Amino acid sequence: MRIVVPVGLAIGCLWVAGCDAPVDHFPPNRVHALVVSASRQVDAELAAEDSLSVIDAWFGTPEQPRWPKDLLRGDAAQHLVDPDRLVRAAGRVYSDQENHHFGLYNEHCVTCHGVAGGGNGPASLLQNPYPRDFRAGVFKWKSTARSSKPTREDLLRILQHGAPGTAMPSFQTVAGEDLEALIDYVIFLSVRGEVERRLVDIAVDELGYEERRPDADASLLGVVSEAPQAADTDAADLAVAELNEVAGSWAEAPEEVVPVPDETPFDAASIERGRELFHGPIANCVGCHGPDGDGQAATLDYDDWTKEYTTRLAITPDDDDAVRPYRQAGALRPRQIHPRRLTSGVFRGGGDSQTLYRRLLVGIAGTPMPGVIVAQEPSATGLTAEQIWDLVHYIVSLSEQP
Repeated sequence: MRIVVPVGLAIGCLWVAGCDAPVDHFPPNRVHALVVSASRQVDAELAAEDSLSVIDAWFGTPEQPRWPKDLLRGDAAQHLVDPDRLVRAAGRVYSDQENHHFGLYNEHCVTCHGVAGGGNGPASLLQNPYPRDFRAGVFKWKSTARSSKPTREDLLRILQHGAPGTAMPSFQTVAGEDLEALIDYVIFLSVRGEVERRLVDIAVDELGYEERRPDADASLLGVVSEAPQAADTDAADLAVAELNEVAGSWAEAPEEVVPVPDETPFDAASIERGRELFHGPIANCVGCHGPDGDGQAATLDYDDWTKEYTTRLAITPDDDDAVRPYRQAGALRPRQIHPRRLTSGVFRGGGDSQTLYRRLLVGIAGTPMPGVIVAQEPSATGLTAEQIWDLVHYIVSLSEQP
């Protein structure tokens, strides 16, 4: 069978990863540097340059990634990523004589998610929604609180089942040990990317980076050494603290799993109560999802990844001239986010009852989808656990209608 690869995709593969050619360095997050420059009214170029020097020293390259275990406090953070699995997921694609697979991220993920996990791989422009950008540390489909990181089990579930309604496929046929290596690499890219963003922030906000570098005590260049944990400067203290805060949030994810109470009876009475809540002023699901749950309500909103370089900077997303510098720096074209069409029965992060309960309870991180206020008794401001179950039952019933 002849396989035809679109020209644009083939060129993109060659440009981004050389179709398995070595990549010397992770690309910098130029979009975030521009956001910092615009929001602080300073030139963040030097801050971004020196921040990347620290990140490269701590985390290595796409061919030789490192986990900065010696800089991390606490056993859970130190062992968040397994160095051996990290090496297996990185670099070129090949298998050894024992059929151990290497280069797993390049084989399965880089075309969509990009070398640094920025969600801007060569196939990203062809997809709606765009692939996830791991670098902000925000994940939509998880079992934890809205502001928390996902657990390993959450990431495994997405890898095994994909995200229905998106281009994210299932990797159910990939060996379990390979999936674990991919999970390590996703966590690695997310920690690396979020720390890079934070270092640019503190360089400008706390270390005095502007048009020139600050003195040695506040310079991030002093952090880059053979033994960065020994650097005794204000910049080193702040940088290591940011690293530990980000890695610590991942280590604490299992403690942030949202408990789900026992499900109430799924019957006609529960569905009817859920219908009233769906259309009522407290839940007000109808305001976005439409009176029939078909997602046809008039809305105009964007996800947080787009808002970062548009509305939060007072830029209208369809203002091509204002958006152009961010697009040239690597941002994807602003694309409106649409409420889920509930009647289709397709739920991207999973459609089982526990997942839907959590989604109603905490909302969806990175999107306009809010959570609800939990009340012990029915009130005008919140929903009880039983009422949330009624909503779940009504939402499920929408997709079961002929």
